[in-house]
Amino acid sequence: MVYVDYFQELQKSLHEQGNGQPQLILDVSTLEQNVDWLQHKIPTHLNPRLVVKSLANSMLLKRIAKAFNTQSFMVFHLPHAVHILQAYKQADILIGKPVPLQGLKSFTENQAEHLPKVQWLIDSAERLKNYLAYAKERNLQLRVNLEIDIGLHRGGLSDLEEFMHCLAMIKSHSEYLILSGLMGYDAHVAKLPSALFPPIQSYQKSQQHYRNFIDVMCQMLPELDLSTLCLNGAGSGTLHHHFIQTVCNDVSFGSMLLKPMDFDLEGLEPMQPALWIAAPVLKVLDQIQLPGLDRLKRFQPRQRAVCIYGGYWRGKCIYPLGAKPHLLYGRSSNQELLQIPSSCQIQVDDYVFFRPAQSESILPQFASLYAYEQGQYQKWENFRE
Repeated sequence: MVYVDYFQELQKSLHEQGNGQPQLILDVSTLEQNVDWLQHKIPTHLNPRLVVKSLANSMLLKRIAKAFNTQSFMVFHLPHAVHILQAYKQADILIGKPVPLQGLKSFTENQAEHLPKVQWLIDSAERLKNYLAYAKERNLQLRVNLEIDIGLHRGGLSDLEEFMHCLAMIKSHSEYLILSGLMGYDAHVAKLPSALFPPIQSYQKSQQHYRNFIDVMCQMLPELDLSTLCLNGAGSGTLHHHFIQTVCNDVSFGSMLLKPMDFDLEGLEPMQPALWIAAPVLKVLDQIQLPGLDRLKRFQPRQRAVCIYGGYWRGKCIYPLGAKPHLLYGRSSNQELLQIPSSCQIQVDDYVFFRPAQSESILPQFASLYAYEQGQYQKWENFRE
C-alpha cells in the first residue's frame, strides 16, 4: 500500500535537508513499531540472534541489539565480524556460512584473542578435517557449529554417517575443537509453493529432520548439556513458526525489521516497510523518444518520463504512483529513465522513492543510512566492506 501523504512529507523534508544525491532512508518510527511487535511475539526461551548482513550499520545494530537485550550475531562476512567484536565485549558470533581455510587463517592471525567468541560453521567432514589440521599447526582451539541440511538442500551435513564422523572427530580432538552447536536453515519453508507444500507441514518436516540430528548427537555425546549449545534456526521468513514450537533455542532474524519487498510473506503481515531509496529527479521529459526512431516520432504514443540520479536498484519504484522503468528504453544505474503517468505532477529536483527488494544487497551500495525521525534526519554510517 502506498501512502501518498507520507511520501509527500518525505519529499518536503528532503527538499529542506537532502544532499541532492540518492539517499537510503530508514523510517525510525516504523522500525520501532516492527521491533515492538516482534518483542511481544518472540518467546523468552529463544535467544535472539541478529543477522548482520541485513542490518549492516553500527547505529542500527546498536539500537536493535539493545531492544532485544542481545549480543548474539550471525555474520556472513569476516570484516563485519571485526566490527562486531570491536563494538560488543560480550559478543557471540555465529558465522553463517562456511569460510574458506584462507579466511580462517587471516582471521586468526589478526583476531586470535577473539576466537572464544566465534562459532565457525562446518558443512562437511573434509572442512572439519582441514580446520583441525590448522588448529593443530597453530595450537588453537576452535568452536565449531555443524551445518545440518533439514530440507533446504543447499549443502551442509545431510548424511547421518558423515554427521557422526564429524562428532567423533570433535570428541577425539577436544583440545582443538569444541562443539558449539548446530545450525539448520529452513528458508525453503517460506519459499516453496504453498499449494503444493503447505508451510506448516514443511516446517514440521524440517523440525523432525533437526530433531533426528539432535538425537544422534545426544546418543554419541551423552555428556552434552543441550542448554549450553547453540541450536540455531529460523530466519526472517520462518521465524513465526518457531514461536509455536521448535527444537531450536537460538533464532536468527534481521531483514523482517526493515521489511524489504522479498519479505512480503505469510506471517509478516503486521510488519511495515521501513527502508526506502530516495532518488532526485534530474530531468522531466514531456515525450519519450526512442533512439533511432526519429522518423517515427509522430507515431509514437505520448508518454512522459523522468531521468533520475542513479537507478537500476534491486527493488520497485513506489512513488510517484505509476512510475516504472520503460520497457523498451532499458535500464541504467547512472541516470535511469522512468515512465510516469501523464497526470503526474513532478518537477526537476523532486524525488522518486523505491522500496528495496533486500536490505543486504542495498546497504553496501550506500555510504550512509539516513535515519528519519520526527521530521529530522540523522546520518548513520553503513559498513562499507
